[in-house]
Amino acid sequence: MQPFTTLTSTPAPLKVINVDTDMIIPKQYLKTIKRTGLGTALFAEMRYNEDGTENPDFVLNQPAYRKSEILVAGDNFGCGSSREHAPWALLDFGIRCVISTSFADIFYNNCFKNGILPIVVSPEDLEKLFDDADRGSNATLTVDLAKQEIKGPDGGTVTFDIDPFRKHCLLNGLDDIGLTMEKAPKIDAFEAKLAKRAWA
Repeated sequence: MQPFTTLTSTPAPLKVINVDTDMIIPKQYLKTIKRTGLGTALFAEMRYNEDGTENPDFVLNQPAYRKSEILVAGDNFGCGSSREHAPWALLDFGIRCVISTSFADIFYNNCFKNGILPIVVSPEDLEKLFDDADRGSNATLTVDLAKQEIKGPDGGTVTFDIDPFRKHCLLNGLDDIGLTMEKAPKIDAFEAKLAKRAWA
């Protein structure tokens, strides 16, 4: 998993509340078990018209936000079913950080397991970040995980809380497999001891 340390990007404003996982990645794209290739289907029902052409009104189709790595979203982001394809699609599109006032628990947990930083801020701070995001390519946010800060284009700073263990995992690029592999020497020693007993 790619470590998350600092990230600077033009933030994309998605002023929609209760964005569920079916909106993030519609059900027809759930046949794959690969983590790659889902970025084109991210927000498909909002991003594309019925004939498959891009909806120019959707934020991620607008020139300023096509390469956004930070999404500023409305309350209760990631609600609905517990599909892990939702963070896969966000990550494959290029989004590494989602900022909102609240997240659904399962989606929130899945973000950390896939190298995405979900940040919870107050409603007042979210409005400030929406104001920054509305400025398009004229404004960037810098997210510093080590300092737990979001710096705005005018020098303002928003701080955020994060569980220390989750912070450690993101900073070091450790998913569940990576955490297990950290204990490889102990696992190998245990298996060697077990093998000796089997032959005794």
